[in-house]
Amino acid sequence: MVDKLFPPHQIKLPSGKVVLQRRSRTPLVIIILLICTIFSVQFTGFKLDVLFSRIGQFFVIIGNMIPPNWNSFSSIWGPLLDTLKMSLLGSMIGAALALPAAVLASSNIVHNKVIVVISKTLLSLLRTMPTLVTALIATFIFGLGPMAGTVAIMLFTVSYVGKLVYEQIENVDMGAFEAMESIGMTRIQAFRYATLPQILPSYLSTSLFCFEGNVRYAAILGYVGAGGIGLLINENLGWREYSSVGMIILSLIVTVYIIETISEHFRKKLI
Repeated sequence: MVDKLFPPHQIKLPSGKVVLQRRSRTPLVIIILLICTIFSVQFTGFKLDVLFSRIGQFFVIIGNMIPPNWNSFSSIWGPLLDTLKMSLLGSMIGAALALPAAVLASSNIVHNKVIVVISKTLLSLLRTMPTLVTALIATFIFGLGPMAGTVAIMLFTVSYVGKLVYEQIENVDMGAFEAMESIGMTRIQAFRYATLPQILPSYLSTSLFCFEGNVRYAAILGYVGAGGIGLLINENLGWREYSSVGMIILSLIVTVYIIETISEHFRKKLI
């Protein structure tokens, strides 16, 4: 069908030989994207005039947050620490569980296709579920508070780190692994001494990067009762206390910046 729409055309080389070159499919791709965009605009009711007429309200709210309410920092400190604890604990447990999950999902380490397919499917399902939805489910199971947020962050970390790590495992050089198996080592021992050293820097770097993101994700989990500073943001927005919200956002920006700076330093050492 594509060849009929965009038939190949002839190119004559300097040698006199005529070759057929397939035409670019870029026009077809552009047409499909335009059609999808038109249907998306109609489905969502997106209007540029409304966007430009109301975008100013965003800056009005930002203006109400400046200057921040410095006196509210004493009430922010506790929930901010809860957010960091949730992020750190959830990231550590999730990263630890992600490694065996990645091994089970690696087709070059585990030869049982059923286990590999099930492991990859579970990681994919966890990854496609938004953290906010996971936290909402966790609040029904574990109750309101940081416990639910920690579980939600842990599950996301398992899926995110596990996905990237099993792809790294499947792309490693298997020569050393096979050599160690040939001298009588078990598959676990061969993985420990041959494969793990190859993926360890990337695994640690990915875990640190995930922790950076988890701090930001944890900040909104309070909206579903999962504890942390998100609950405080929700309360202050509800009472239109924008100066207090500005103080919370400023605290988050500084905290995330410090964490990202430290994490980037260590990730550069690992690469």
